[in-house]
Amino acid sequence: MPHVSGQNATAGASAARKAPHPVVWTVLYLPFGALSGFVTVALTFLATKHGLSISEGALLNGANLLSQWFKWLWAPIVDVTLSPRRWYVYATAASALGVLAMSVVPLGPSTLWLLLLIIAVASLINSAVGMAVEAILAETTPPDQVGRVSAWFQTGNLGGNGLGGALGLFLIVKLPAPWMAGAIMGLLFMLCCLALVWTPRVESTHAHEKPLAAVKSVIRDLKLMLKTKGGLLAGILCILPIGTGAAQAVLTQAEVAAYWGAGQREVQLLQGLFAGAVTAAGCFAGGWLCNRVRPRLAYPIIGLVLAAIATGMAISPATVMMYVVWALAYAFGVGLAYAAFTAFVLAAMGKGSGATKYNIYASASNFPIWWLGLLLGVVAQRYGMRKMLLTEAGLGVVGVAVFALATLRVRRSKLPDDLEPAAPAPT
Repeated sequence: MPHVSGQNATAGASAARKAPHPVVWTVLYLPFGALSGFVTVALTFLATKHGLSISEGALLNGANLLSQWFKWLWAPIVDVTLSPRRWYVYATAASALGVLAMSVVPLGPSTLWLLLLIIAVASLINSAVGMAVEAILAETTPPDQVGRVSAWFQTGNLGGNGLGGALGLFLIVKLPAPWMAGAIMGLLFMLCCLALVWTPRVESTHAHEKPLAAVKSVIRDLKLMLKTKGGLLAGILCILPIGTGAAQAVLTQAEVAAYWGAGQREVQLLQGLFAGAVTAAGCFAGGWLCNRVRPRLAYPIIGLVLAAIATGMAISPATVMMYVVWALAYAFGVGLAYAAFTAFVLAAMGKGSGATKYNIYASASNFPIWWLGLLLGVVAQRYGMRKMLLTEAGLGVVGVAVFALATLRVRRSKLPDDLEPAAPAPT
């Protein structure tokens, strides 16, 4: 990382003291994670109970992720138009309507394509919730707080995923009508907007520029980022099937869980509520690690840990106890990976165009999660659960090997190491 002068470091530390406690990022990011959890846990578990096959059930998560790896296309809008706070409120309200719409449409073969369309549109809108938070985060996080902030930030994402999945499944099953579950979830989404009170006022990076000039500025910022060793290696990490956690969505399906003798209660707790708590612990462990080890080194190491967990689950006896143990271990590993992802992205981003820069990487990272999730659904259906887990583990190891080779090549280049870190914005 470039040397930071004493004056700049003092200014950064002063601004950091005025920034909110990172728990604010957790609360703000909950709607983003919870909408995905509603799809990947609640709806996915019920899929095979309503006449869908395992591969059709995997399409639900595929629809949820489809827009997530295209979101770099509209991320610049957040950087050049409204303030991040306004984007957050509007996108959260629209996401609340989206989760309500998901719960209104009956789940079954005849409505599958309508539900997939609703999920894809809701996910597209929901991506702006994340962009708004990421835009504020990029301008207010000092370099020495990257690991800590990443932990709290991803706790909102993955903890929200578990909470949204567990609560969504419980409400759909227990309430008289499914739409009531969507209405309650939507209300909880809107309550998260209250945390904006504690965020610094950050304007859109290029809001003062004319539209064409603003777009050109965003493109310039991206080029500068990708012409560094850190920026390039971060991009390579994102497109490889490392630390994806893709098997988690497949493991929530009723037919898949039944292979280990697990039912609704186990899935609701282990892939939802308990998974949220364990994943949050993994996020904090990942943040701690990234404060001590360079994040882009920590991430592939964590990828190997996840591959080992998937292998352990594959070779262990197919019992409820093993489902419990390995599901929790897997959730912890996913927390490690996601915190490390945010840390290496924040370290590579530098100044300006925070929403666009973060979502270039986030979109790229969602691509392997998307295609690997669909592949694992097909492998589970045709070849069984053990081979599904071994497939994920094997591809993860191959991904780490490819990254090691890429790192050797990039290190020999004449590119600068990283961009100058972004100075935190005053409150």
